[in-house]
Amino acid sequence: MNSNIPDWITQELQPSTLSLSQQQQELQWFKSQAVPFAGLTIRVVSEHIDTHVYESEVLAKAFYDLTGIHVIHELTGEDDVIKKISAQMVTGLNLYDAYINDSDLIGSHSRSGAITTISELLTFEFGQYTLPTLDLNDFIGLQFTSDPFGVIYQLPDQQFANLYWYRSDWFENSNFKSQFKLQYGYELGVPQNWQAYEDIARFFSEDINTIDGIRIYGHMDYAATDPSLGWRISDAWLSMAGVGDVGLPNGLPVDEWGIRVEHCHPAGASVARGGALNSPAAVYAIEKFVDWLKYAPDEAKSLTFSEAGKWLATGKIAQQIFWYSAFVGDLNRPNLPIMDAQGFPKWKVAPSPVGKYWKKGMKSGYQDAGSWTFLKNTPKERQIAAWLYAQFLVSKSVSLKKTLVGFTPIRLSDLESNVMSEKAPYLGGLVEFYRSNARNVWTPTGSNVPDYPNMAGFWWQYVSKIVDGTYSAKQGLDAFAKRVDEHLAQLEQTMVNAKCAPKMNPIKDEAWWLSQPGSPKPINQQVIKGQTLPYEEAIRVWN
Repeated sequence: MNSNIPDWITQELQPSTLSLSQQQQELQWFKSQAVPFAGLTIRVVSEHIDTHVYESEVLAKAFYDLTGIHVIHELTGEDDVIKKISAQMVTGLNLYDAYINDSDLIGSHSRSGAITTISELLTFEFGQYTLPTLDLNDFIGLQFTSDPFGVIYQLPDQQFANLYWYRSDWFENSNFKSQFKLQYGYELGVPQNWQAYEDIARFFSEDINTIDGIRIYGHMDYAATDPSLGWRISDAWLSMAGVGDVGLPNGLPVDEWGIRVEHCHPAGASVARGGALNSPAAVYAIEKFVDWLKYAPDEAKSLTFSEAGKWLATGKIAQQIFWYSAFVGDLNRPNLPIMDAQGFPKWKVAPSPVGKYWKKGMKSGYQDAGSWTFLKNTPKERQIAAWLYAQFLVSKSVSLKKTLVGFTPIRLSDLESNVMSEKAPYLGGLVEFYRSNARNVWTPTGSNVPDYPNMAGFWWQYVSKIVDGTYSAKQGLDAFAKRVDEHLAQLEQTMVNAKCAPKMNPIKDEAWWLSQPGSPKPINQQVIKGQTLPYEEAIRVWN
């Protein structure tokens, strides 16, 4: 144990929004509060992304040097994190002392009775183990980790969004601009709707086809039969099409999964029960997802989430409608074909275009909020030690440097800092996104999903059969919606004592539901014309 706090502050934990003396005081608090737990070894687990690699390899060591608490910070796949936390809930065995898992599980956590809430930890032993400078109001994603009644179940550790990504240098090319205008009748720019995205995809894949002898593509995606295909669609693809209702964070009474909720009780996903998972808007969304694969590289159908993320760095892709900002670090490395000689990106991010069923006031896309979660069956001593580690990783002494490593911001004070203003031109619009109101409109899966660990797996099982042609989009979504309804009905029987347990609506004729206001929405036969905006105007939408 080396408790030389000044060394860590000056050699690793810079920059920070705190002064050196403020950092000294904050880290001294951790050292003092950890005295009863010195020599303890705790285990935590998180998804394998750059932010968590930094935590595991650098910050865990810093925490040990400061406190004497040894942390085994394990990294694994997102799907495996969910399996591990589910296993601990089911078996009662203390497999890990804390988890960093997506806030997508908020509906499961709030109904499980298995979670020690953040609200409880904040008041444990009169707040003795709560960092005085934690400053919950500074967290930009706390609304995503709270239930409908305001109880905080998880503490955000990292956040990233899915945004529209495009090659701004190609879009600003005068020859491409004039050719596109001549062919499609409007300006080449940031697409505002799905028709414009489709036109641009066709333009670069078929009309331009090659640049400097290199085959290029107007679209990029992934569709391998793999759990990540489920995240691709469940992570709010339907919301961009306009499947759900107006209302934030997830649409009321129908959310972006197509689940209808009545007074916090999930009531059905199929149109026959007032849901929208197999509605005309959902069919439209999935048909576009499959159809646009023809504008992507042939390999796209066999790629997973992590494999597809590497393609943009090759310089062969013109745009991607759904790109995870956690990949920023992979796309701004020197000498990549998508970087210029001065170290600035040749790409930008902007608001994702929306489908023809989308209305103003609906959520616009997905944001991942990986968050600290604590289970009741963890021994109290180990839980408090893990709570101290969690607070260290999100503290103001640490958070700005961590943001610059992984580009997954969690604090407004970091985003508004001069450091981020100086970094912004190198990040293609990411800082502008997080400084705008858009950070509240791109939202994770919400509390309508009462059993995320099991229900999330349904997505890839059914969507993969649509991709491979086993089902049409309508057939696949009908089967999918039926399966979700069956699962919700089972939960209605087993969750009888749970807060906000499912209460299924009776089956009615689909035509009745489709004639009601809001979602599920009747088929929209309107022919949509593509619409684009210059980048400067497009980002104003975020404000």
